[in-house]
Amino acid sequence: KSWRGKELSRVFSEDYDVVDTNILDPRGLIITRWNKIFLVACLISLFVDPLFFYLPRAHEDICIDVSIPLEVALTIVRSAVDAFYIIQIYVRFHTAYIAPSSRVFGRGELIVDASTIASRYLQRDFWPDILACLPLPQVLIWLAIPNLRGSSVVSSRNLIRFIIIIQYFLRLYLLFPLSSQIVKTSGVLTETAWAGAAYNLMLYMLASHVLGSSWYLLSIERQEECWRKLCNQEEPRCHFAYFDCRSVGNPSRAAWFGSSNISGLCDPNDNFFEFGIYADALTFGVTNSGFFNKYFYCLWWGLRNLSSLGQNLLTSTYVGEIAFAIVIANLGLVLFGLLIGNMQTYLQSTTMRLEEWRIRRTDTEQWMKHRQLPHGLKQSVRRYDQYRWVTTHGVDEEAILRSLPLDLRRGIKRHLCLNLVRQVPLFDQMDERMLDAMCERLKPSLGTPGMVVVREGDPVNEMIFIIRGHLDSYTTNGGRTGFFNSCHIGPGDFCGEELLTWALDPRPSIILPSSTRTVKAISEVEAFALVAEDLKFVASQFRRLHSKQLRHTFRFHSHQWRMWAACFVQAAWFRYKRRREAEELKRRESFVASISEPAQDQNGISSLPRTGSGFVYAVRLATGITRGGSQRCRNDIDILSSLQKPIEPDFTVEDR
Repeated sequence: KSWRGKELSRVFSEDYDVVDTNILDPRGLIITRWNKIFLVACLISLFVDPLFFYLPRAHEDICIDVSIPLEVALTIVRSAVDAFYIIQIYVRFHTAYIAPSSRVFGRGELIVDASTIASRYLQRDFWPDILACLPLPQVLIWLAIPNLRGSSVVSSRNLIRFIIIIQYFLRLYLLFPLSSQIVKTSGVLTETAWAGAAYNLMLYMLASHVLGSSWYLLSIERQEECWRKLCNQEEPRCHFAYFDCRSVGNPSRAAWFGSSNISGLCDPNDNFFEFGIYADALTFGVTNSGFFNKYFYCLWWGLRNLSSLGQNLLTSTYVGEIAFAIVIANLGLVLFGLLIGNMQTYLQSTTMRLEEWRIRRTDTEQWMKHRQLPHGLKQSVRRYDQYRWVTTHGVDEEAILRSLPLDLRRGIKRHLCLNLVRQVPLFDQMDERMLDAMCERLKPSLGTPGMVVVREGDPVNEMIFIIRGHLDSYTTNGGRTGFFNSCHIGPGDFCGEELLTWALDPRPSIILPSSTRTVKAISEVEAFALVAEDLKFVASQFRRLHSKQLRHTFRFHSHQWRMWAACFVQAAWFRYKRRREAEELKRRESFVASISEPAQDQNGISSLPRTGSGFVYAVRLATGITRGGSQRCRNDIDILSSLQKPIEPDFTVEDR
């Protein structure tokens, strides 16, 4: 009963799914998706906040007011973004954290106690989050600033700028731990290299956007500073309240504006006031333009000076202007360096293997030229290198598989090889477990046209199963004169069956068997190979089958057995043909003998034999041709009979 009232405060990460709790796993799918959504909301917030600097607008009547439509739009967007910050606070109160004492090994233990999580959050990250979510710009614009317009426009604008800058830097600060959390959870911030490059370029454009909006607000301030300087000289007729557009209908202001030369003196071309880097805003009428016109011009101004490190800025002696130019130069130097470095890293990652292949190919060309290889051999090397790149794109599949756990490696090998192995009739009778073990040991092999896979008489160190492409397999029976056998092998066939016979021997020798055929690729070939050591394991699986059908399948698909069978049939045919020719020769000789005997007529009188020269020559010619054909047939039989029967593989079970 005492345990029923207690709640679980800690749990291992592996057992989190079986715990009935409302606390979220910081490495779970829900938090991962929410962090990415909140990252997008933070970026939108960082883009929206500088737009408040575009609210002031100067008019040709020498007054400044605030754009009401823009103010309403920014309030709606900013309020929607602030809602995400409020949701983030709620999520943080319901997200477990890893106990620091459990990080020695493994993923650690999750603290799932709600009170402990809330206490930790309140002590560490709650106050920055609550200050970042406050709708301060909206409150100041709609409640505080309208009451200050009658007294001072300058103080209200400075207050807006100060509040927005403080909260902007706070939200910018919160972006870094959020990105770090995403990297810890999913491993990367962006899935692809192009997305990473676009993300860094967007951050650079965001910095240009901030500088452009700040330049616009400072331009408005310098323009008003010129008005105030001239107004101080024209006291008591001029008042600072005249610079508020709500006082345009005031008669005293109209009288002062008609008698004053403020428009001409506060022009950038006049020497009355030094505008410095803000002169372009007045020259091109940026301060009294529409929103989109002034926004894009200010964005271009920020991007141009940020990229050029502020080298084109001609400042005045005003300290604030000089400080702003210094900030632009330093910020441009740092951000431009980071942009180039990150862009180079992300873009090079997409072409890194291609560049490595080009360098390796250049080294190969130089090596072949230095060793003076013949032209045909060079072309073979180039074709193989090109085909290997097109097939694998420079990826070392074996190295990737070796770095994975055994279970994953077996599953990947099964996915890649199982359907291909089943195409080989020799493996058709093996069960799933045997096929899995075989797939785990298969290694990919590639071939180009003209490449010799194995030569007749060379040791056979692997058995190759063709998946795609065609090869030419031929033999001369050890170089015997007058013997040549050739056939084509393709998908589903295999070569190097001598190694299987060697591996099936219960007492195999150390010396590998010699190849009885030469196998040469006639097209691009993709195959899987089983080396001698791996083939011993497969051979042990074959002995467990001990099936006559498997023996017949091996004989049917073995080209060595096919050649012997074809030669056996031909030798039998030649023997049959020789017997027929011998019988025919005997018949003809008996016929000639009967003709050469004296013939008698009906009256018993003997006549002379037919001894004409033409008749005797014809008989001798026919007999010689028959004997010559029998001699050639005898030679063919000797050649075919000299071919030994292939060694029978031992598919039977070993006697224990």
